[in-house]
Amino acid sequence: MSKHPSRGFAIGAVAAIAALLALAGCAANNPPQYYSLAESDSSPRAMASGANGFIELAPLAMPERLARPQMVVREKGADAGAQVRILDQHRWASSFESELRDALSSAIAQRLGAVDATRSARPRIQPGLRIAVQVQQFDAVEGSRVDAGFGWTLRRTEEGAPIGCQLFVSEPAPGGIESLALGTRRATARLADAIARSAKAQQANAADPCAA
Repeated sequence: MSKHPSRGFAIGAVAAIAALLALAGCAANNPPQYYSLAESDSSPRAMASGANGFIELAPLAMPERLARPQMVVREKGADAGAQVRILDQHRWASSFESELRDALSSAIAQRLGAVDATRSARPRIQPGLRIAVQVQQFDAVEGSRVDAGFGWTLRRTEEGAPIGCQLFVSEPAPGGIESLALGTRRATARLADAIARSAKAQQANAADPCAA
């Protein structure tokens, strides 16, 4: 029997503290990687913003599990309903909801040559386009692809009933986590393209704006 039981406890405590410090050191040496969905200024699809009306994008509706800064991924080969991983070391520049909303509103405004009034007040005398987007599906499969489904409605402030459209996309992402981030950015650009086309078709009184 030990004559100094407190000595063994102290040694154990010191070892535990040392282990925690080592883990903290590893975390400090591997800071999180951050990704953005914003398009670069050199994007060939982008148009200079002008005074061709205003757009307002409502807060996005999406599954709660996605509304976080951390990237949420599924392992390749796992079933669609399988457990997902939340990656603390790989994050969007803001929450996924805010990152996607900011990227979409800017991209749509550029494609329409409009002013993005999503984060600012639209002059009451100016016509505007109100857009609401729902993320119906978002599945980032590590080492494989990004599958996404979206629905949106368009309502012009000077007109009546809104129109509703849908889009489902699949973008290849055969590499690592950065490949998934790029695949998500491409899916976002395709959604901005589709929303802008439907807005132009609605303005032109097309029979089916969603088919534009």
